[in-house]
Amino acid sequence: MELNDAVELTDGAPGGALELTIAGDLILGADEVREHLEPASEVLSRTFAIGHLEWPHTDRGVVSSSDLPAPAAPLHNLDAIADAGFDVVTMAGNHIFDQGPAGIADSIQRLTARGVATTGAGADLAAARRPAVVTRDGVRVGVLSYNAVGPRESWATVSKAGAAYVRIHSHYELEMASPGSPPTEYTFIDPESLDAMFADIAAAREQVDVLVVVFHKGMVFVRAELASYEKPLAHAAVEAGADIVASHHAHILRGVEIYRGKPVFHGLNHFVAAYPETAVPTSASSVARSRPTRSPIFKLVDPDRTVPRFPFSRESRLTMLGSVRVTAAGVVDAGFYPAWIDDSGITRVHGDDPNGREVVEYMRQIGAEAGLVSDIEFDGARAVFLR
Repeated sequence: MELNDAVELTDGAPGGALELTIAGDLILGADEVREHLEPASEVLSRTFAIGHLEWPHTDRGVVSSSDLPAPAAPLHNLDAIADAGFDVVTMAGNHIFDQGPAGIADSIQRLTARGVATTGAGADLAAARRPAVVTRDGVRVGVLSYNAVGPRESWATVSKAGAAYVRIHSHYELEMASPGSPPTEYTFIDPESLDAMFADIAAAREQVDVLVVVFHKGMVFVRAELASYEKPLAHAAVEAGADIVASHHAHILRGVEIYRGKPVFHGLNHFVAAYPETAVPTSASSVARSRPTRSPIFKLVDPDRTVPRFPFSRESRLTMLGSVRVTAAGVVDAGFYPAWIDDSGITRVHGDDPNGREVVEYMRQIGAEAGLVSDIEFDGARAVFLR
């Protein structure tokens, strides 16, 4: 693992380095979500914490999407994000425009009022592409956020609120001379939006010591496998100047790689899944029946019905907080805090215990399956990537 070794770490402590923790999707639709965030607050409050806001929070939204629109989540739940210790919230995702401009404006206003910086969505494209820049312990940290999964109606324009985005194209090639046989899908990055991302990274790089680029990307519910655009997109961000790349959206953990000495988290899963009762179907098949155009996705899910209001598989209960130690000179080391969504639906951070070891072993397995990092060991409560 070719990381900056300018700072020596002793006894597992930062030793002068700033520790960044990165959470995946924060689904905060239940009436009260503090119990979902409080168990992680000890880690979040002592680190520079970044999380992703999955749903818009507003009391005046209007449904503005036909792609399984998220309901308007309670505004007061954003206070729980601030109280838990998050410093930055990314917002470039497929659901952020589901309640229209009000959902974006109200979410940003409430988070900003509580001292949480935001990036990835805004009143127009320029605002959505603006980085969050926060100085902590003498280190200037910048964060950029991009939606790489659509839908297009969620994207910001020069005159419309929405998310910053990187456009991905899909091409389907029939490999067999047999009508109806499954095609091979090829996905690739649109050059124009890639150039726009390069420009954002170059501009942000001049303002900060450490730059984090966050993507909403990947194939939902698919174990280990990365779509063909995912590694090139992450690598492009590193080549342009990112020190850390993190991703979410798939609602399942994905592997990690070290590219040019920089950690790339290909899928952090959701960190909190706090659904209101009215928003969760009793089974994946009921969703497929109600929305037949979406059934191919939901047929991939075998919900873990032991957890209330949790429409995902047992694998989706394994999650993490990405952890990267940095100085103004760059990345020192990278790892993660294993986390587990318990039988009550509450996310709890684990160390070297049975639940923590299950998450680590899962990461080893999917890393090996995807040709990514599989050499992972505990360093106290934190798992560390060894190469």
